[in-house]
Amino acid sequence: MTQPTDIRRVRGYRPYLHTALELAAAGVPPLPLRAGKVPFGNCRTCANNVCGGRPNMKTSGPCTCPHPCHGWAAATTDPHVVNSPTWRRAWREAAGVAYHPGGAGLTVVDLDNADAIMWARASLPATRNMPTTRGEHWLYLGAMQSANAVRPGVDIKSTMAYARWLGPGIGTLTALPDVVRALIVKKPAPARPVAIAVPAPTAGGQCPHRTPTYLDRGIAMAEQRITEAREAVHATVYRTFLAVLSTHGRCGCLTETHTARLFTAAQAKGESVRHCTDAWTNALTTLGLSHV
Repeated sequence: MTQPTDIRRVRGYRPYLHTALELAAAGVPPLPLRAGKVPFGNCRTCANNVCGGRPNMKTSGPCTCPHPCHGWAAATTDPHVVNSPTWRRAWREAAGVAYHPGGAGLTVVDLDNADAIMWARASLPATRNMPTTRGEHWLYLGAMQSANAVRPGVDIKSTMAYARWLGPGIGTLTALPDVVRALIVKKPAPARPVAIAVPAPTAGGQCPHRTPTYLDRGIAMAEQRITEAREAVHATVYRTFLAVLSTHGRCGCLTETHTARLFTAAQAKGESVRHCTDAWTNALTTLGLSHV
């Protein structure tokens, strides 16, 4: 394997830089850590973490600086960046090396105490692990959403998160199991009743539905569409509300009972009452029904 960017030249320069270049060559995106396991702000704008040290979540991507430099967004497998003058300055002050697990297709189960380790040994499939100051990191092959405090003493570090590099670990790396993915799934809160604006029939309008069955079938299909959504739930809820209102919103057949069923389905997918109400109101406005 070809060594990245003259790795031999940095062997005696800084152990952290050497480690980072080896990780990058292996496809694991590294980044430097300051004392206290805090990432650097790697540009002048973000020096000393004046920016808060986080990616720009408003755009669901890295920061808006010339180069990504906040936390996990700074991690890269590009050896020219890792060994650049800007990063060399960071490595001189670094107290450790971190990496972006999700960027390498990995998930870290961070076990913070002895009780958490006991739970993992009883509940999770064995995989590669490494000791930490207070507990252990269990490493699985596969990325997922990160989350803190999924249970006492347990954090999940994968996408949009970083973990401290503690060495290659021991044991065989195994596939990310469903039991770990399930740790971040929250039980939906009970649906709360909410006053829903139902458009009145348009003047002189006639109902095109020959039987109530037609409307009931349409509501049931809408509920199913929301329930089966696996991604872009917000957009799916809005489009479903729009479809229901475009078909049933002008004839007066739609009742609060029908729309409450749609809200309940959306809340079961994790939508808040506010999101449901906003989506419904936007759909009414789009169809010109907000004042009907």
